[in-house]
Amino acid sequence: MMPGQRLQGCRSLHLNEDNGRFALLAVLIILYLLCGAAVFSAIERPSELRAHGRWNGTLLNFSETFNISLQDLNSFLREYEAAIAAGIRADALRPRWDFTGAFYFVGTVVSTIGFGMTTPVTVAGKVFLIFYGLLGCAATILFFNLFLERIITLLAVVMKAVRERRIRNSGLLPPGIRHDFSAYSLPGWKPSVYHVMLILGLSAITISCCASAMYTPVEGWAYLDSLYFCFVTFSTIGFGDFVSSQSAAYEYQSLYRVANFLFMLMGVCCIYSLFNVISIVIKQVLNWMLEKMSCLFCQRCNKANAFLGRRNAIRPGSRGRQGRFGQAPDSDGPCDSDTEGRRLSGEMISMKDLAASNKVSLAIMQKQLSESANGYPRTVCGSSRHNGFSGGVGALGIMNNRLAETSNSR
Repeated sequence: MMPGQRLQGCRSLHLNEDNGRFALLAVLIILYLLCGAAVFSAIERPSELRAHGRWNGTLLNFSETFNISLQDLNSFLREYEAAIAAGIRADALRPRWDFTGAFYFVGTVVSTIGFGMTTPVTVAGKVFLIFYGLLGCAATILFFNLFLERIITLLAVVMKAVRERRIRNSGLLPPGIRHDFSAYSLPGWKPSVYHVMLILGLSAITISCCASAMYTPVEGWAYLDSLYFCFVTFSTIGFGDFVSSQSAAYEYQSLYRVANFLFMLMGVCCIYSLFNVISIVIKQVLNWMLEKMSCLFCQRCNKANAFLGRRNAIRPGSRGRQGRFGQAPDSDGPCDSDTEGRRLSGEMISMKDLAASNKVSLAIMQKQLSESANGYPRTVCGSSRHNGFSGGVGALGIMNNRLAETSNSR
């Protein structure tokens, strides 16, 4: 279906393909969110309740042991939470706003990761962040899109070279045109979207596994936590529960920070490009679902299919069907699957239904008659002559061709 085309079988809904795809995707996303909320609530809610119980018991025990009221203790904890938001921790951490810390911060801003462990607290810093992020995020998204284009171009060149090498080795091309074939076939050929998705997925998995192997010994995380951090970071979700390169000192600190930057850059580019390719596949699935659902709510289509007669049985015209379905067939109904179903079954139909189903207008018929009268050659398919049906013009020619197809199908 072309963009803007109304869905066949449901014309009364006045829903074109773009609006239908948007509505279907919105419904599926809502269902996806509901399912995700149910799963995470079932998994994480018991752990949250146990943590609340342990924390309340710890507060009560501390209050009784040191003779401190719960109100004073909670006030102290609020001050500590404010200190954490400002970047102050009990353990020694790297400075947040020296040049290297600020560079790490702006990298998380323009890449839309936004860990949240470093945030501006001054009014000037917050105002500058608004304008800085507006331009930086737009430029970074453009960079990611150009990266995806370079990946597709590289894959096209590599896969084309492999394809041409295979054809040459098979001996299907004459030696004289091998060079011309290579120059002719390179432009315009693109790899399959599934090949691109597979290669990007494998690249993202490889980068994540290598980065996790680095984070596990250096940061002291479990390997699964490192993989979790890689996905959250590379997908620019950026929860902030795990943040790399935050300790005050590391062994081989300069090398580690350079490797951390490179892994993040490559990982974000691959995951962003993978998301774009997956969205294309999702769009294809939505188009397939719309095609299957085009006549789902069309009662006339469902009822008409139930009353299809036997093959090539001559049925009454509009009167016989009007009493059965409650409306005349020449009226603009919600869909035309009644005529389509009879045509597919090889059943003869009336001239009015035939002209309507094939979208034959009076202007087209007049043009065909004029060409026939002026002596223009008419094309009669071989199957029509073989079966004894003449070509004809206008609706008569269409009916003869249809009869020829019916005779051929037998």
